Amino acid sequence: MSPKNPNELEDIEIQLLLEGVYRYYGFDFRNYAMASLKRRIWNTIRAEKLTSVSGLQEKVLHDPACMERFLLGLSVNVTAMFRDPSFYIAFRNKAVPLLRTYPFIRIWHAGCSTGEEVYSMAILLFEEGLYHRCRIYATDMNEAVLRKAKAGIFSLHLMQEYTQLYLRAGGKESFSKYYTAGYDGAIFHSFLKENLIFSPHNLVTDASFNEFNVILCRNVLIYFNKELQDQVHKLLYGSLKMFGVLGLGKQETLISSPYEESYEELAAQEKLYRRIE
Repeated sequence: MSPKNPNELEDIEIQLLLEGVYRYYGFDFRNYAMASLKRRIWNTIRAEKLTSVSGLQEKVLHDPACMERFLLGLSVNVTAMFRDPSFYIAFRNKAVPLLRTYPFIRIWHAGCSTGEEVYSMAILLFEEGLYHRCRIYATDMNEAVLRKAKAGIFSLHLMQEYTQLYLRAGGKESFSKYYTAGYDGAIFHSFLKENLIFSPHNLVTDASFNEFNVILCRNVLIYFNKELQDQVHKLLYGSLKMFGVLGLGKQETLISSPYEESYEELAAQEKLYRRIE
């Protein structure tokens, strides 16, 4: 029997790994974009001192602690406070006037990672005088990053960078008013946490859990293939109230999605949309 292409064998091993993880743990990575997924799988293989995808499959399925490390490795937790400052300026100018018309505002921050962007939005809404009538539901599939987000403690050495991003995002106060420096951490004040609810939710496998005036799902869809992107767009559309606001990441789009015609652009360059049907 002639040997098969090693790349073909690796693809089979990855499919078996992802199928096993889905069946045993309920986390579905089967329709994630393959290039970045493969890179992160091999990072985990090396970190676990293994030599093959099949070796990782065996360890993940028999060792829950390894599964937690694997999940952390697959979750993309690149974030920052006031990431993409121009998005927050557009949100202040285009979305905030719409939100002022609502007596109560529900916001879903899907794929919130370690929470920096959740606190950024809380600060923006506080400065616009709206936070007291908002409830922000911040969700992620990874419970380890959710615990960090809920604590609201971030590295102190990042505060200088975050202060600059805050000012570029149209910040109206001294950024240091929102946190207390302690040891090596910046502890964000409790009044910012009052209207935040952190909860596990998997965009791939979980259903809608409320209707929202705003949904922020930024820099998540880029890691999914087209089939999964369409599935998530269906979930977001079904969770957004009529005339609600949707915010995507700069590299993400509604173009060629099943709901392209259901939104109007509020700020095209910043991927800020409003549901109109």
